[in-house]
Amino acid sequence: MSEESKRREALIYHAKPTPGKIKVVPTKKYASQRDLSLAYSPGVAEPCLEIEKNKENAYRYTAKGNLVAVISNGTAVLGLGNIGPEASKPVMEGKGLLFKIFADIDVFDIEVGTENVDEFIQTVKMIAPTFGGINLEDIKAPEAFEIEKRLKEELDIPVMHDDQHGTAIISAAALLNAVELAEKKLEKVKIVISGAGAAAISCSRLYQACGAKRENMVMLDSKGVIRNDRENLTNEKAEFATHRKIDTLDEAMKDADVFIGLSMANIVTPEMLLAMAKNPIVFAMANPDPEIKYDLAVATRKDIIMATGRSDHPNQVNNVLGFPFIFRGALDVRATKINEAMKMAAVKALARLAKEPVPEQVNIAYGETRLTFGKNYIIPKPFDPRLIAEVPPAVAKAAIDSGIARQPITDWEKYKDILLERLGSDNKLVRLLLNRAKLNPKRVVFAEADQLDVLKAAQIVYEEGIAHPILLGRKETIEKLMEDIEFDADIPIIDPKTEEENPRKNKYAKVYWEQRKRRGVTYYSAQRLMRERNYFAAMMVNEGDADALISGYSRNYPTVVKPMLELIGMVHGVTRVATTNLMMTKRGPLFLSDTSININPSAKDLAKITQMTSKVIKMFGLDPVLAMVSYSNFGSSDHEKASKIREAISYLHRHFPDMNVDGELQTDFALNDDMLREKFPFSKLVGKKVNALIFPNLDSANITYKLLKELNEADSIGPIMMGMKKPVHILQLGASVDEIVNMTAIAVIDAQHKEKWELEKANRK
Repeated sequence: MSEESKRREALIYHAKPTPGKIKVVPTKKYASQRDLSLAYSPGVAEPCLEIEKNKENAYRYTAKGNLVAVISNGTAVLGLGNIGPEASKPVMEGKGLLFKIFADIDVFDIEVGTENVDEFIQTVKMIAPTFGGINLEDIKAPEAFEIEKRLKEELDIPVMHDDQHGTAIISAAALLNAVELAEKKLEKVKIVISGAGAAAISCSRLYQACGAKRENMVMLDSKGVIRNDRENLTNEKAEFATHRKIDTLDEAMKDADVFIGLSMANIVTPEMLLAMAKNPIVFAMANPDPEIKYDLAVATRKDIIMATGRSDHPNQVNNVLGFPFIFRGALDVRATKINEAMKMAAVKALARLAKEPVPEQVNIAYGETRLTFGKNYIIPKPFDPRLIAEVPPAVAKAAIDSGIARQPITDWEKYKDILLERLGSDNKLVRLLLNRAKLNPKRVVFAEADQLDVLKAAQIVYEEGIAHPILLGRKETIEKLMEDIEFDADIPIIDPKTEEENPRKNKYAKVYWEQRKRRGVTYYSAQRLMRERNYFAAMMVNEGDADALISGYSRNYPTVVKPMLELIGMVHGVTRVATTNLMMTKRGPLFLSDTSININPSAKDLAKITQMTSKVIKMFGLDPVLAMVSYSNFGSSDHEKASKIREAISYLHRHFPDMNVDGELQTDFALNDDMLREKFPFSKLVGKKVNALIFPNLDSANITYKLLKELNEADSIGPIMMGMKKPVHILQLGASVDEIVNMTAIAVIDAQHKEKWELEKANRK
């Protein structure tokens, strides 16, 4: 994609369909006049009077306790510099989005039109009663130091400048683990810090709090080594001025144990790395380009332990590991500030988490057989679902222990359960899927590439590295559309109806004819069928010319399924294919089966569908918890539609006793554990969070999935084909671009999974 195309795409993303990235959503009913009279006048007077009596009641009756202000004056934005408050607003909205999706914290972004320190502080103080916490953002140094210091002293709610402390907390956790792996002592290591801005100063201070010695640190700014004989140093720089008579980074790096980069790209050379001590620790955190390229660094020193700010290398120092969870813990105990004890608690929680066994979901998402503590894994991954249950409790406990919590927590297990429930509204699983696909992209043939939305999806998966697209359709149409959307890439375009594809068509026709000549297929009819793109695409996958297939955008489902079943067929032991749809709901991911194929499955079919759904859920790195749903509960009806579910459940319980499955259940009981526990305490699902519903027929499954999608705006991935020999996935008619992209990621992961299974089978032989 050209730079102009990237620019336009970014602008469209922020402008359409609604300008901006965040909005306010009501949390109370407002349908009736009674609701409105409670929400506003006259009912609103009652909480107002209670808050007048005691200001702490604002946490009880308003959103204050879960509301953070992200505040900036736009003087140090991202790397863009001093671009002003209005221009900083997209960044502040983005920070609000991250708060919400990682820790379920609501945000108002506030852009302040002043560079005067006193005016800025006064503005924040005046609006502080609205908020439970203040996140300062993108404010230039040295003003940032004074602003944060004074606000922390003068306000009674948590205040943190994330640019300073976020990087410090994450990198400190990584440093503790790296020093341990290097078999060194933090109080003895020699540390070089390239950069002297807010983040570098905060990092250096926190490293000292962890045990590093100031006399072992050398800090550099744009003028070179900060020495104690330099004039006109700020107080912050003077704090880390060295007495050593050195001037350059070259000199500072000799025999250094640790390099901390918070400066600019490519300032560290291989020679500098070679001059460092044994087992050097290098955190090159300049973004987007680090102080030394990762590949160059690890090629130069085999004993290096390295971290960067990038997601495409091991050990990403990413602030999102910190600020959402630190504020979450602070808000939940109504802390009056974020103090050093809370920051240190976050450091230790992150360092400790990296040493614990990694959930299979994370291993799968990052394409690892087994992530384990070591030089390539010294800090948790940003999408590790354990973060919200580990970091906030540590921060909250530190606040309580240091005497600044106004609402102590007594039941920590219950608190962790509440935190885990907060993850339900987020689409982390989608991001994990896309990330996993990128680790080992496969060749995916798009059978309808002359449709604009299909081609747009192919463009995205190509540019994002999700898959290697192969485009099927009318070549002239595809090339014209590619020009229109500026899809400039050298990728295969195939039109099965052209003469130039005759050799391949004849080859495919012969294979197809040999397979089905005793079922009424002639060689001539096989040749004719190979002109049809779905038959041609299926043969590409069958013959190894593609790894997976996406089709169905412009044709009804049965039309597309037929050639797939004829040419590709089912996995050994499967007698009937089925589909499941992954719905991203407010309570978390929910699989619905069977949404597209089996009209009225038998008890045996339902048992097989349940088994296949369980395998798909495991492919996503999740533990399957399946409910077979009906209009009845545990024998309350003798109708055959209910009894076939009981028969299927009996079979599954008998042959797969370890499977977390039960039924027949009404949907509300399946999804509401309190209801289930009260009425049916004997159920295998009590105390577990159901993540799959198996429906008794196609009507109920398809209607439910489409209702969820349209009424609740739940994102859908699917229908995911289950039971096929090869990775074949069929879209719903008129699927959106995002749905096609997500289905492509599923196809890639399916191909990865089947490839791995084939290798394991070959090795067993």
